[in-house]
Amino acid sequence: MDFIPFSFIDFIDILLVALFMFGIYRMSRGTNAPYIFTGIIIIYFVWVVVRALNMELLQAILGQLVSVGVIALIILFQPEIRNFLQAIGRRQGGFRFINNIFSRGGAETSLQPIITACSEMSATKTGALIVIAQRSDLSDIIESGITLDAKMTVSLLENIFFKNAPLHDGAVVVMDGRIVAAKCILPVTQSPVPKSYGTRHRAAIGITETSDAVVVVVSEETGGISVAFGGNIERNIAPQNLAQTISKHFIKSDSRKKKEK
Repeated sequence: MDFIPFSFIDFIDILLVALFMFGIYRMSRGTNAPYIFTGIIIIYFVWVVVRALNMELLQAILGQLVSVGVIALIILFQPEIRNFLQAIGRRQGGFRFINNIFSRGGAETSLQPIITACSEMSATKTGALIVIAQRSDLSDIIESGITLDAKMTVSLLENIFFKNAPLHDGAVVVMDGRIVAAKCILPVTQSPVPKSYGTRHRAAIGITETSDAVVVVVSEETGGISVAFGGNIERNIAPQNLAQTISKHFIKSDSRKKKEK
């Protein structure tokens, strides 16, 4: 019996496939995707066995199912595939120079209106969800809400999130010191989080899993202030520490880096 040689390249090949499958599992856990992928794998292996046994009728049926199924999966999982690719691109620091070419140069937003408004809303337990945009494209999020394009002020932020205001339900998107949209719908994280997290906290984690945005949350129940970035959230931040917490997540522009040098 001849043995197929096992080379170092084969080992790397298997390792990369294993890491890829593990990455897909981590990003899809908490959803129905693992069950769907399991069904696909079972159908594929049945198809392989049918081909090996030369069962022509079943082979033709399963072959059509597999070929059409790939297209159907792309259509059904379009949002998940897009989020997956965005997450890969955002987390790969080695390709950051590509982002620099197409970006507008980091967040230069004045934080004082956000700090003051969140401090006052925290004292009155007024729920708030503020998305500070950076380099990632948030056009889908902005289009899901009501366009404002107004100068960011403390009074405007507080009026938007006032409990009886028509725009209070949803998120505000801030870009370059302006409120570009309100009442925006954010994707809720599918990752396992503590039961104490409300909808605002889950939404804050969700949008930061697929973008470089910094999100500030004010809890309606406790008045606690939280900051989310990179799929993680830091809770119960003191108002006097809020500016520093937000600023540490800002992506510095090339011009600011040159000045620091």
